[in-house]
Amino acid sequence: MLTTVLHGLMLGIGLILPVGVQNVFIFNQGASQRTYFRALPAIFTASICDTCLILAAVLGMSFVVLSFSWLQVILYGCGFIFLLYMGWVLWKSKSGASSAQQVSTPGKQIVFAASVSLLNPHAIMDTIGVIGTNSLHYTGSDKWLFTLSVILVSWLWFCGLAFAGRVVGKRDFSGLFLAKLNKVSACLIWGVALYMGYQLL
Repeated sequence: MLTTVLHGLMLGIGLILPVGVQNVFIFNQGASQRTYFRALPAIFTASICDTCLILAAVLGMSFVVLSFSWLQVILYGCGFIFLLYMGWVLWKSKSGASSAQQVSTPGKQIVFAASVSLLNPHAIMDTIGVIGTNSLHYTGSDKWLFTLSVILVSWLWFCGLAFAGRVVGKRDFSGLFLAKLNKVSACLIWGVALYMGYQLL
Protein backbone atom coordinates (compact mmCIF):
# COMPACT_ATOMS: atom_id res chain seq x y z
CA MET A 1 0.00 0.00 0.00
CA LEU A 2 2.77 2.47 0.94
CA THR A 3 4.67 1.58 -2.22
CA THR A 4 1.58 2.30 -4.31
CA VAL A 5 1.07 5.70 -2.68
CA LEU A 6 4.74 6.64 -3.10
CA HIS A 7 4.64 5.56 -6.74
CA GLY A 8 1.62 7.78 -7.38
CA LEU A 9 3.11 10.74 -5.51
CA MET A 10 6.50 10.55 -7.21
CA LEU A 11 4.96 10.12 -10.65
CA GLY A 12 2.63 13.07 -10.07
CA ILE A 13 5.49 15.29 -8.89
CA GLY A 14 7.68 14.29 -11.82
CA LEU A 15 4.98 15.18 -14.35
CA ILE A 16 3.80 18.44 -12.79
CA LEU A 17 7.14 20.01 -11.82
CA PRO A 18 8.38 21.09 -15.29
CA VAL A 19 7.51 24.71 -16.09
CA GLY A 20 4.60 24.78 -18.48
CA VAL A 21 1.74 27.00 -19.60
CA GLN A 22 -0.57 25.75 -16.86
CA ASN A 23 1.97 26.37 -14.10
CA VAL A 24 2.80 29.83 -15.45
CA PHE A 25 -0.88 30.81 -15.51
CA ILE A 26 -1.59 29.65 -11.95
CA PHE A 27 1.54 31.37 -10.60
CA ASN A 28 0.60 34.60 -12.41
CA GLN A 29 -2.91 34.52 -10.99
CA GLY A 30 -1.55 34.06 -7.48
CA ALA A 31 0.86 36.95 -8.01
CA SER A 32 -1.49 39.40 -9.70
CA GLN A 33 -4.76 38.95 -7.80
CA ARG A 34 -5.40 41.23 -4.82
CA THR A 35 -5.91 38.29 -2.45
CA TYR A 36 -5.16 34.56 -2.56
CA PHE A 37 -8.87 33.75 -2.52
CA ARG A 38 -9.41 35.67 -5.75
CA ALA A 39 -7.15 33.13 -7.48
CA LEU A 40 -9.22 30.15 -6.28
CA PRO A 41 -11.33 29.86 -9.48
CA ALA A 42 -8.14 29.32 -11.50
CA ILE A 43 -6.69 26.93 -8.89
CA PHE A 44 -9.85 24.82 -8.64
CA THR A 45 -10.42 24.73 -12.40
CA ALA A 46 -6.85 23.59 -13.15
CA SER A 47 -7.05 20.97 -10.38
CA ILE A 48 -10.43 19.66 -11.54
CA CYS A 49 -9.26 19.50 -15.16
CA ASP A 50 -6.17 17.55 -14.12
CA THR A 51 -8.34 15.24 -12.02
CA CYS A 52 -10.60 14.55 -15.02
CA LEU A 53 -7.61 13.85 -17.29
CA ILE A 54 -6.05 11.51 -14.73
CA LEU A 55 -9.33 9.62 -14.23
CA ALA A 56 -9.83 9.38 -17.99
CA ALA A 57 -6.31 7.99 -18.41
CA VAL A 58 -6.71 5.42 -15.63
CA LEU A 59 -10.12 4.34 -16.93
CA GLY A 60 -8.73 4.04 -20.46
CA MET A 61 -11.15 6.53 -22.02
CA SER A 62 -8.44 8.99 -23.05
CA PHE A 63 -6.87 6.41 -25.40
CA VAL A 64 -9.63 7.45 -27.83
CA VAL A 65 -7.55 10.56 -28.55
CA LEU A 66 -4.71 8.39 -29.79
CA SER A 67 -7.05 6.25 -31.88
CA PHE A 68 -8.33 9.06 -34.12
CA SER A 69 -5.77 11.27 -35.85
CA TRP A 70 -8.36 13.96 -36.65
CA LEU A 71 -8.98 14.44 -32.92
CA GLN A 72 -5.28 15.09 -32.40
CA VAL A 73 -5.27 17.63 -35.26
CA ILE A 74 -8.24 19.50 -33.73
CA LEU A 75 -6.60 19.40 -30.30
CA TYR A 76 -3.30 20.76 -31.56
CA GLY A 77 -5.01 23.37 -33.75
CA CYS A 78 -7.17 24.76 -30.94
CA GLY A 79 -4.23 24.70 -28.56
CA PHE A 80 -2.02 26.55 -31.05
CA ILE A 81 -4.53 29.38 -31.57
CA PHE A 82 -5.34 29.77 -27.89
CA LEU A 83 -1.70 29.81 -26.77
CA LEU A 84 -0.87 32.51 -29.34
CA TYR A 85 -3.72 34.61 -27.92
CA MET A 86 -2.74 34.03 -24.30
CA GLY A 87 0.88 34.92 -25.01
CA TRP A 88 -0.30 38.16 -26.63
CA VAL A 89 -2.44 39.03 -23.56
CA LEU A 90 0.51 38.47 -21.22
CA TRP A 91 2.96 40.37 -23.42
CA LYS A 92 0.58 43.35 -23.64
CA SER A 93 0.18 43.63 -19.87
CA LYS A 94 2.46 46.34 -18.49
CA SER A 95 2.34 45.37 -14.84
CA GLY A 96 0.96 42.83 -12.40
CA ALA A 97 -2.08 45.07 -11.92
CA SER A 98 -2.94 45.21 -15.61
CA SER A 99 -2.42 41.47 -15.86
CA ALA A 100 -4.96 40.99 -13.09
CA GLN A 101 -7.43 43.19 -14.95
CA GLN A 102 -7.01 41.04 -18.06
CA VAL A 103 -8.05 37.87 -16.23
CA SER A 104 -9.79 39.03 -13.06
CA THR A 105 -13.35 37.76 -13.04
CA PRO A 106 -14.00 34.18 -11.88
CA GLY A 107 -15.54 33.38 -15.26
CA LYS A 108 -12.46 34.49 -17.20
CA GLN A 109 -10.16 32.66 -14.81
CA ILE A 110 -12.16 29.46 -15.26
CA VAL A 111 -12.12 29.73 -19.08
CA PHE A 112 -8.36 30.45 -19.21
CA ALA A 113 -7.47 27.75 -16.66
CA ALA A 114 -9.61 25.15 -18.44
CA SER A 115 -8.09 26.12 -21.79
CA VAL A 116 -4.45 25.88 -20.69
CA SER A 117 -5.29 22.56 -19.01
CA LEU A 118 -7.38 20.88 -21.70
CA LEU A 119 -5.89 22.48 -24.84
CA ASN A 120 -2.39 21.34 -23.98
CA PRO A 121 -1.76 18.25 -26.12
CA HIS A 122 1.55 17.48 -24.41
CA ALA A 123 -0.11 17.35 -20.99
CA ILE A 124 -2.81 15.07 -22.35
CA MET A 125 -0.29 12.79 -24.04
CA ASP A 126 1.77 12.63 -20.82
CA THR A 127 -1.33 11.73 -18.88
CA ILE A 128 -2.31 9.02 -21.35
CA GLY A 129 1.15 7.63 -21.94
CA VAL A 130 2.60 7.86 -18.45
CA ILE A 131 -0.16 7.84 -15.82
CA GLY A 132 -2.47 5.61 -17.86
CA THR A 133 0.31 3.12 -18.56
CA ASN A 134 1.58 3.07 -14.96
CA SER A 135 -1.92 2.49 -13.63
CA LEU A 136 -2.03 -0.81 -15.54
CA HIS A 137 0.31 -2.26 -12.90
CA TYR A 138 -2.49 -2.07 -10.34
CA THR A 139 -5.96 -3.51 -9.91
CA GLY A 140 -8.84 -2.96 -7.51
CA SER A 141 -8.22 -0.78 -4.48
CA ASP A 142 -4.51 -0.41 -5.31
CA LYS A 143 -5.37 1.22 -8.64
CA TRP A 144 -7.62 3.78 -6.93
CA LEU A 145 -5.02 4.42 -4.25
CA PHE A 146 -2.47 5.10 -6.98
CA THR A 147 -4.92 7.36 -8.82
CA LEU A 148 -5.84 9.37 -5.71
CA SER A 149 -2.16 9.86 -4.91
CA VAL A 150 -1.50 11.38 -8.34
CA ILE A 151 -4.60 13.58 -8.04
CA LEU A 152 -3.53 14.77 -4.58
CA VAL A 153 -0.23 16.02 -6.02
CA SER A 154 -2.09 18.18 -8.57
CA TRP A 155 -4.31 19.84 -5.98
CA LEU A 156 -1.48 20.52 -3.53
CA TRP A 157 0.83 21.75 -6.29
CA PHE A 158 -1.61 24.30 -7.74
CA CYS A 159 -2.58 25.59 -4.27
CA GLY A 160 1.11 25.95 -3.38
CA LEU A 161 2.04 27.50 -6.73
CA ALA A 162 -0.60 30.21 -6.41
CA PHE A 163 0.52 30.86 -2.83
CA ALA A 164 4.13 31.25 -3.99
CA GLY A 165 2.93 33.68 -6.64
CA ARG A 166 1.01 35.60 -3.97
CA VAL A 167 4.14 35.90 -1.80
CA VAL A 168 6.13 37.22 -4.76
CA GLY A 169 3.33 39.58 -5.80
CA LYS A 170 3.06 41.14 -2.32
CA ARG A 171 6.77 42.02 -2.35
CA ASP A 172 6.74 43.44 -5.85
CA PHE A 173 5.34 46.88 -5.00
CA SER A 174 6.38 48.47 -8.29
CA GLY A 175 5.00 45.67 -10.44
CA LEU A 176 8.24 45.55 -12.44
CA PHE A 177 9.03 41.94 -11.53
CA LEU A 178 5.56 40.77 -12.56
CA ALA A 179 5.80 42.76 -15.79
CA LYS A 180 9.08 41.00 -16.64
CA LEU A 181 7.63 37.67 -15.56
CA ASN A 182 4.71 38.21 -17.93
CA LYS A 183 7.12 38.86 -20.81
CA VAL A 184 9.06 35.68 -20.03
CA SER A 185 5.80 33.75 -19.67
CA ALA A 186 4.57 35.05 -23.02
CA CYS A 187 7.78 33.91 -24.73
CA LEU A 188 7.46 30.47 -23.12
CA ILE A 189 3.85 30.17 -24.21
CA TRP A 190 4.65 31.25 -27.77
CA GLY A 191 7.47 28.72 -27.84
CA VAL A 192 5.03 25.93 -26.91
CA ALA A 193 2.56 27.24 -29.51
CA LEU A 194 5.19 27.22 -32.27
CA TYR A 195 6.19 23.69 -31.35
CA MET A 196 2.53 22.63 -31.55
CA GLY A 197 2.24 24.36 -34.93
CA TYR A 198 5.29 22.43 -36.12
CA GLN A 199 3.64 19.20 -34.96
CA LEU A 200 0.58 20.10 -37.02
CA LEU A 201 2.72 20.49 -40.14
